[in-house]
Amino acid sequence: MRKAAAHPMFANYLAGRIAQLGIVLLLVSVAVFSIMHALPGDPVQLMLSGAESGSVTPERQEQLREEMGLNDPLYVQYGRFLRGAVTADLGTSVRLRAPVLDLILDRLGSTLALSLGGILFAVIIGVTTGVMAALKQGSWIDGFSRVLAYAGVSLPLFWLGLLLILVFAFWLPWFPPAGSEGLRSLVLPSLSLGLLSAGVIARLTRASLLEVLVEDYVRAAWAKGLPKRIVYLRHALRNAFLPVLTILGLQFGAMLAGAVVTETVFSRPGLGRLVVSAILWKDYPLVQGIVLFMATAYVLVNLLVDLLAAWLDPRIRDATPA
Repeated sequence: MRKAAAHPMFANYLAGRIAQLGIVLLLVSVAVFSIMHALPGDPVQLMLSGAESGSVTPERQEQLREEMGLNDPLYVQYGRFLRGAVTADLGTSVRLRAPVLDLILDRLGSTLALSLGGILFAVIIGVTTGVMAALKQGSWIDGFSRVLAYAGVSLPLFWLGLLLILVFAFWLPWFPPAGSEGLRSLVLPSLSLGLLSAGVIARLTRASLLEVLVEDYVRAAWAKGLPKRIVYLRHALRNAFLPVLTILGLQFGAMLAGAVVTETVFSRPGLGRLVVSAILWKDYPLVQGIVLFMATAYVLVNLLVDLLAAWLDPRIRDATPA
């Protein structure tokens, strides 16, 4: 009976989260659509001046205006943009003369590898440091986790990337300073991204574990004479990791935003460098497509993290109004 009752609860939670997802994506589409139309001046002149070198004739301006449907009313343009987004038609790049979705998919693998590498470093360094800081409260490792957190939120990402290149590519020639050839070229950019989030994860892990260690069920486990390994791994860490899991979804957004800087510093081909180039070229269809794609990926990852947290902790889904 209890198991059967849990399924409608989870279905209600899932339906509510999907409804919120739809509203968020709709607002994102409005914001992304407004990028081009909020700019002062004629967007066609801006795009052609940035994306195509040489003089721009009035005939070329009118041709592009017709191709993009800019002579239509705004609500018609937005409806077309929304329909294209739903059917995976993000338009054509003015500069590269190729479908925006194809350009995104061509660079997606590199950015995905960088983001996953960053998350991996952030979890390994953050969780390990946080657990040791909680178990050795007041020790030097506890102070180190605090310094790591401050450094993670205060150091500029580009400066951290340049520092890693100086130390691990020139002083200690262990890794290549730039490029995207092989796994070794992925280490330094992933580490710079991971350090950005490791401090936050370390402090959250420490605080969550300290809170769990004084719970009654952990005291009961100690009273039963269970080994340390069982108490820490099965009773303490398992429950302490839930808040960390939630913050990982938010940190994925930081990884995508950080990829714009990291890919530029380490000369890696990816969505970050592509969006920087598109902004310099004033290629607004390409900018719109990449921003919408990244925002959708960020929202979907957070949805998956929320569903996983609700599946692991029934109190989350039970707290959702039916």
